[in-house]
Amino acid sequence: MNEVVAGLDIGGTNSAIGIVDRSGNCLSSSVIPTAAFAEVDQFVAAGEQAIRELLHNNPEWKLAGIGIGAPNGNYYRGTIEFAPNLHWKGIIPLADLFGKRFGVKSVLTNDANAAAIGEMIFGGAKGMRDFIIITLGTGVGSGIVVNGELVYGHDGFAGEIGHTIYDPNGRDCGCGRKGCLETYTSAGGIKRTLFELMGQRNTKSSFRGKSFDEITAADIATAATAGDELALEAFDITGKILGLKLADSVAHTSPEAIFLFGGLAKSGKLIFEPTQRYMEENMLNIFKNKVKLLPSLLKEENVAILGAAALAWKELDK
Repeated sequence: MNEVVAGLDIGGTNSAIGIVDRSGNCLSSSVIPTAAFAEVDQFVAAGEQAIRELLHNNPEWKLAGIGIGAPNGNYYRGTIEFAPNLHWKGIIPLADLFGKRFGVKSVLTNDANAAAIGEMIFGGAKGMRDFIIITLGTGVGSGIVVNGELVYGHDGFAGEIGHTIYDPNGRDCGCGRKGCLETYTSAGGIKRTLFELMGQRNTKSSFRGKSFDEITAADIATAATAGDELALEAFDITGKILGLKLADSVAHTSPEAIFLFGGLAKSGKLIFEPTQRYMEENMLNIFKNKVKLLPSLLKEENVAILGAAALAWKELDK
């Protein structure tokens, strides 16, 4: 029998489920519609069925554990707590619910922390004991690894770099405060920056006449590559803000590297070059030119599953 784990990535719309071996190969996967289940017990039953079907098709696999990445996930308690983008409100003991159905170790953390563990076990952070991963997507998530261990803090919610404040009088954030890093360096953040620039400048741009909802961060990257001045400036401003906050983060943990992952990171040098430049400009002298800024090496199509699975393997190896 070959030992495998199940990795679950819980999303607001859909949840990805995969069977992963110790080498980080996603052997089989499926998707279930999170939003279709008003009650968490219904979702768990559907998740159990999906995992059992994947295992049934491959009788040589033996399930050793389950790892779950979820919004507002608390590693210590194995719970999802007051996640705003899920139907299930309050505190949900999801790790226990899955663990009891399969009789195996089941662990849970938030999605960005799962990505950090995935990077450490299967990605570009192999062999690193101190690094940070920043996910630049719809929001800005982060996972911080110090001395080979993920930083959870006393309550399980440490590492929210995306909700550190850039400008206390700045943009409204979904968390209820103003000026969080997420409001400037997420996919929506760079769109807001572009539209602010269009309001301030008469500069010609391919985005003139388009509404906010018509464009994506990927569209801004395409326009910047083609030389659109406002798109290029939007990336420079985004990199400046991100670089400043990463310089602060370096002072806290002195990481060997910072990995950028997610939709905005796919724009390559458009985001990496200004971020690196402004990070070095704002870095405390003792840290200058010591911290690598790197793209994630996790496979994009399976990254969420691999992160959750890596959590399970790490727990089983303790």
